[in-house]
Amino acid sequence: MDSATPDPARLRRSYEAGEMSESALPADPLALFAAWFAGVHESGLAEPNAMILATASGDGVPNARTVLLKGYGPQGFRFFTNLTSQKGVELAENPRAAVVFPWHALHRQVRAGGPVFELPREESAAYFRTRPHGSRLGAWASEHQSGVIPGRDVLERRFAELAERWPDPAEGRRPGAPDAESADAVPLPDFWGGYRLVPEWIEFWQGRRDRLHDRVRYRREAGPPALDGTLGETGRWVMERLSP
Repeated sequence: MDSATPDPARLRRSYEAGEMSESALPADPLALFAAWFAGVHESGLAEPNAMILATASGDGVPNARTVLLKGYGPQGFRFFTNLTSQKGVELAENPRAAVVFPWHALHRQVRAGGPVFELPREESAAYFRTRPHGSRLGAWASEHQSGVIPGRDVLERRFAELAERWPDPAEGRRPGAPDAESADAVPLPDFWGGYRLVPEWIEFWQGRRDRLHDRVRYRREAGPPALDGTLGETGRWVMERLSP
């Protein structure tokens, strides 16, 4: 290995930023997630809502990528994407996934896994309207997400066409444009929407000295969530410590 290239085997750090004690943890893992998420946000960590989403195809081939968390609560963790992308195809074939929040700067990590449900179109549309104008055009421009394209110019030409069709109201009305086209009316694409991962388990990891890390998992005592994706009366959360 070149002397200027760091050797991964020699990269080490002692984790001494905190600890976890079961007696101090809430019974509801989402309450703990909310507290940790708030702490990450307050720390100034870039993209605190970035999470690694792991899926698998119908024949079990795994895949992972980073997406952004856009909501969480009793109904689970929400994210949005192109429904025809590789992750969308895999979730259609195998509607289960796992996520990881790698908050390394705070010596913390959260993992969760469970079934995934597509959000109602009205919920996806409501979120889509909150996105910046350019991001909405970008969703349309990348209609064939994960597909092979001949070059970036294809995307840029398509974006320019869409910007002409749906101009940004902040930049003024395009002369001669129909009212419907001049308004901030970029619609939700048919191929774009949201998902909700309903956790059957959530694990919290706190780095500790000498690699004796704290790992606490919350696991649903009863069976999986209802078919409609609601948690309902599916049993209480069981807290258990895992060996690091």
